[in-house]
Amino acid sequence: MASTTKTDENNPSVTEVDHESDEAAAMERVFSNTEVPSWRNQITFRAIITSFILSIVFNFIVCKLNLTTGIIPSLNVAAGLLGFFILKTWTTLLNKFGLLKHPFTRQENTVIQTCVVASSGIAFSSGTASYLLGMSSMVASQLETGNTPINVKKLSPGWMIGYLFVVSFVGLFSIVPLRRMMIMKLKLTYPSGTATAYLINSFHTPKGAKLAKRQVSVLFKSFSFSFVWAFFQWFFAAGDDCGFASFPTFGLKAYAQRFYFDFSSTYVGVGMICPYMVNISLLIGAIMSWGIMWPLIEAKKGIWYSADLSASSLHGIQGYRVFLAVATMLGDGLFHVVYMAIMMLFTIIKTGSKKVESLPQDENRSQLTFDEQKRNEYFTKDQISTFTALGGYITLAIISIFIIPNFIFPQIKWYHMLVAYIIAPILAFCNAYGCGLTDWSLASNYGKLAILIFSGWAGMGHGGIIAGLAACGVMMNIVSTASDLMQDFKTGYLTLSSPRSMFFSQVIGTAMGCVMSPLVFWFFYRAYSVGDPDGSYPAPYGALYRGIAVLGVEGLGALPHNCLKLSIWFFVGAILVNLLTVVLKRYEKRFGVYRFIPSPMCMAIPFYLGAYFAIDMCIGSLILFVWEMKNKKAAKELAPAVASGMICGDSLWGIPAAVLAMAGVKAPICMKFLSASVNKRVDGFLGS
Repeated sequence: MASTTKTDENNPSVTEVDHESDEAAAMERVFSNTEVPSWRNQITFRAIITSFILSIVFNFIVCKLNLTTGIIPSLNVAAGLLGFFILKTWTTLLNKFGLLKHPFTRQENTVIQTCVVASSGIAFSSGTASYLLGMSSMVASQLETGNTPINVKKLSPGWMIGYLFVVSFVGLFSIVPLRRMMIMKLKLTYPSGTATAYLINSFHTPKGAKLAKRQVSVLFKSFSFSFVWAFFQWFFAAGDDCGFASFPTFGLKAYAQRFYFDFSSTYVGVGMICPYMVNISLLIGAIMSWGIMWPLIEAKKGIWYSADLSASSLHGIQGYRVFLAVATMLGDGLFHVVYMAIMMLFTIIKTGSKKVESLPQDENRSQLTFDEQKRNEYFTKDQISTFTALGGYITLAIISIFIIPNFIFPQIKWYHMLVAYIIAPILAFCNAYGCGLTDWSLASNYGKLAILIFSGWAGMGHGGIIAGLAACGVMMNIVSTASDLMQDFKTGYLTLSSPRSMFFSQVIGTAMGCVMSPLVFWFFYRAYSVGDPDGSYPAPYGALYRGIAVLGVEGLGALPHNCLKLSIWFFVGAILVNLLTVVLKRYEKRFGVYRFIPSPMCMAIPFYLGAYFAIDMCIGSLILFVWEMKNKKAAKELAPAVASGMICGDSLWGIPAAVLAMAGVKAPICMKFLSASVNKRVDGFLGS
């Protein structure tokens, strides 16, 4: 990142990154003549309206991504870019008519970005495609085990909205007292927050405005293409396995093993945003599972598991798919949690000793740069007291402990909730710290651990599956919102936005998400067969999260033959792969091969879904790679905008498509692909 690279003006061989750092270091001098509005004036009515509109758009995008593969790229850039475009257009129009009272500031842009990302963040942590969906009868019937009334809950937007409101705000108060330590003293990078801040700062400089216009233009061109392409595909998808989404790109046998390109511009765009190794890891995982392991295990049908079981039974082939994926994810998650804790401890000890030795008097203000002095001044200007933060956390926790067991989930007891709220701030700090170092949030991993602990504690007969999934929601929301808020504090620090405006923007965005996320999910839920593994919206994490809860309440004896051995191997393998990556990273200059080691977490995702989306994302990587080969500068500046447009256009087609489905309107054509022999039989049948 540019923020961590030192500059050397006297070095003639200075790199491109050094130029970026030098420009970033002078940023606050560029804005020295611009008045910084008070925190109340940073949260404007027009910013909230813009945030509301974009939140609807981004909730549809995140919901669709959640319900298909569960892979969600960073949308911070798109939020900042679209927020800039909308308000810049509006203020320019008002200025032409002489009606503009207040100019559009970078602080206002930051407020919009914070609100939108907070809202779309709830769309992920709300669990509508994971732990809440795992409570439904649809997912319960697929896994069979634990399909009892006490371990199933009927989904409804009413109680889902209420549940989110009582658990989503607690995390905002859990880590507020540590903001100065993490941002100013430890100077954690928070890569996404830093990148977004530089983007917003560049938009509001004379030079940056030109680039922003190009990015917006490219974004809307790709958006238009993606939307029209999705609309065109709809005409050929009149039934199951119809249309371009079921195109047997590599042949019918490969298609049967879920290897094909489904022409989804959403995941081509996601592939352009995600790192190359993420996409390659997905493809490697798909080849390992659907290309090698599952055919070999299916050959053992009747030996390892009963031949009479359905394909969706957790005691058959589905059990291997679910639990090997779960074991890999848990191994990867456990390694990162432990590694981050050790890394955090050593960094705090090391940083603390350096502070004592070199900065004995109030951090030695004379050693700070102009930008640091300016940013520290505004970051400490509007305080949020520790008493307010602690009081808010305790009050909201008490409300949650009372409401959830008594009115929403009687399966989880008040003492379960109390334990969760005692340990959650510790995990929230660990996650926020790790996110500041690596940009990698482990919220879902903490949620999975909560499922195992609380489902086993409650027991199957007392609704342990529902209890574990509900506890997962409590933990995920606290841990996720805490790290998101600290990211926003970092963005606010670098744009001179007040911590209070960041906090209240996060509150407003969270409130929007608590309402929008269940409603948008319900829109898809009523229009499609959400959770059906063979449908358009398989929502794989619903079954995976419920599978973890089943494992928690039943223990390892519930697994099919040899599944436990394989799960242990994959669990250990995930830890060893991560350990190898860390070791090789220490010798980066000598070897540099750690970048080519696949991610176990990413490899596990296709175990359940197949390779089709991995192929889409690898094509996105290929497009970006070729573009960078031809024009690296243009690719760096415009690729995120192109990818965002592709994601937005294809995802937004889901709204009219869902409306048509709910109205009973079907596509006029079914484009289907048959083998020559099957086609001959069909022709013979029709001819007769």
